[in-house]
Amino acid sequence: MKSLKENFQKAHIVIIGSGIIGKFNALELSELGFQITIIDPNLLQNSSNAALGLLMGNMYQKRRGRSWDLRKQSIELWPQWITFLQKFNYELNIEKPLIQLTTNEEKFKKLEEFICKNNDPNLRILERDSIFIKNINKAFQTKNIKGMISFNDGRINALSLLETLDKYLKHKKVNFLRGEIIKIRKSNNQWISTTRNNENIKSEMVILCNSLNAIDLIDNLSHNIKLKPVLGQAMEIDINDTEIDLLSLPKQFNINGKNIIPKSKNKLIIGSTDEYNTIPEENTFEKLTNFLDKKPNWLMKGKISKKWFGIRSRPVGEPSPIMKNLEDGQIICTGFYKNGILLAPACSKWVANEIKNYLY
Repeated sequence: MKSLKENFQKAHIVIIGSGIIGKFNALELSELGFQITIIDPNLLQNSSNAALGLLMGNMYQKRRGRSWDLRKQSIELWPQWITFLQKFNYELNIEKPLIQLTTNEEKFKKLEEFICKNNDPNLRILERDSIFIKNINKAFQTKNIKGMISFNDGRINALSLLETLDKYLKHKKVNFLRGEIIKIRKSNNQWISTTRNNENIKSEMVILCNSLNAIDLIDNLSHNIKLKPVLGQAMEIDINDTEIDLLSLPKQFNINGKNIIPKSKNKLIIGSTDEYNTIPEENTFEKLTNFLDKKPNWLMKGKISKKWFGIRSRPVGEPSPIMKNLEDGQIICTGFYKNGILLAPACSKWVANEIKNYLY
């Protein structure tokens, strides 16, 4: 029998999909010595490019089950990966803390119960008069928000992360192929991935990380997997008001489901993932700024300088994400909804273990 190391050195793995999950799997597997090819028709543009990079792990309120296990593992792995990736981008880090706010009294009571029950010193309730939200109240001209702060959660710049992963994968000589895979089949213990241009790529294993398109490549009679599209939108807003200094606000926070990231003194990003559609609604500004009963004047007068969106996938009838070994040498990792960046380390670790078990 060949040694595990020999199998690793000779095994070729095709990863379909170049988003955060595809690239993180390539990162983990290339570190183990595999030959990796990433295939995607849009290598430079995918749903991960629209991610804001908020890592809401410790403040996740369901502290049991598979979803929490994945979060917990990723929370532990992220600092290790940041240290590793800083060799290729020393500025890459996780900005902390993360603040979650609400104007809904019932939701606030649930936050109080959650923090009281878990007794986590890194989670704290924020009352209306908290110093952490003093400037938020002042800027948004409200006194009605409160919530919680997580000192161990935060945000990683998604674009910077993807660029850093690209540098690393280039360094490891990972092969990137621009093309759309329309069919995969197994022949003589090898997987053959066929592109729309009728090019065949052979590999020992294939990993499907291509979101909604993954289900087009599997046998739905054997694997009843259903996904629905979830559209995430974000916009950058220029503020023309000398009395407002957005840098006085926390670096990242959430109010009633809208993620807010001050970028400069007069520029901020607002985003959310909540539309079950593939085409963004036209009233982007109204939709994303409608998180308080009354908007402050400076926000109403703000101008959109940039807007973008990404289409994610969410499983139907089963928990998110879908991480399954479908057949010998065929793995699917998709349906991460809005937690792709957060769960990428746990996902890649699971994939690596599945491949070790398969090849040994």
